[in-house]
Amino acid sequence: MKKAFKLSLVMLLAMTVILAGCGKNENSNTGAKSDIKVGMVTDVGGVNDKSFNQSAWEALEGLNKEAGVEVKYLQSKSNADYQPNLNQFIKDGYNLTWAIGFDLGDALGKVAKDNPDANLAIIDSVVDAPNVQSVTFSENEGSFLVGVVAGLTTKTNKVAFIGGMESPVIKRFELGFTAGVKAVNPDAKVTNTYAGAYDKPDIGKSMATTLYDDGNDIIFPAAGATGNGVFNEATSRNKAGGEKVWVIGVDKDQSIEFGDDVTLTSMVKRVDEAVKMVSQQVIDGTFAGGKTTVLGLKDNGVGLPETSKANVSEEILAKVEEFKKQIIDGTITVPAE
Repeated sequence: MKKAFKLSLVMLLAMTVILAGCGKNENSNTGAKSDIKVGMVTDVGGVNDKSFNQSAWEALEGLNKEAGVEVKYLQSKSNADYQPNLNQFIKDGYNLTWAIGFDLGDALGKVAKDNPDANLAIIDSVVDAPNVQSVTFSENEGSFLVGVVAGLTTKTNKVAFIGGMESPVIKRFELGFTAGVKAVNPDAKVTNTYAGAYDKPDIGKSMATTLYDDGNDIIFPAAGATGNGVFNEATSRNKAGGEKVWVIGVDKDQSIEFGDDVTLTSMVKRVDEAVKMVSQQVIDGTFAGGKTTVLGLKDNGVGLPETSKANVSEEILAKVEEFKKQIIDGTITVPAE
């Protein structure tokens, strides 16, 4: 089996054209037409999770609108759906099939072995196969920065993290966030919890209720659609008055969806850019498997959105920039496991 190797974001950008856009699940392009078909299989969080899967889908919709690429997603309701959904796109002759999420790694590995001529790609997991491109992120680095924001913003000195399912990916979020908080506010208490699901907003809301009642005034959920429940609870509380509470968004700039009045900042993970870049390689005829790309702060693969300025002071953002430079130059090593 070909040994996987790493590409930098700069190299990927040199090979690809960045496209943008979003839309509905149909070929609503502006006139361009392509014979390329790209499919995407979601994890159980669903395509409208306001986060991870949605970011990937919006990237494909951008290719549809700008280049006429035929795009389609299949939504997984359980782990048992992963392999059949992946195989369906291969059976239907798709030029590239995406697996979105760490949980799809094992299923994609089996599909890759059974279909050596298929072009496959995955986000958040490494599948060492000659026909697979893998893209992972340094979530710990971006999470460290939002931890700095939380540590300098909290008024109660109590903040919390809610993960979806326990995995190396979500652990990077947790460890980075905790390290960032402690770097600027060693006296702050950080509560780390897990929901056990990516698709349960009701569980997220219930956990947020408990955490806010316990005095946590900032919660950082890295839990897909489960995290939407945290936003719902925070929004209700802020509308009712009383002590102000915040949520830190994940993967996308979630202030766009939930508003600046509840979103302190977001740990943006450029899943959309990664999906566009690798998919563009198929369009250009340059796709080659057996590659792993790791995107971190130095690649602008993770970080804070410009909208952070709405709620985060210039002084705190300056401190964030200081830490960002130290992480990039190696002065600070953010824990990842």
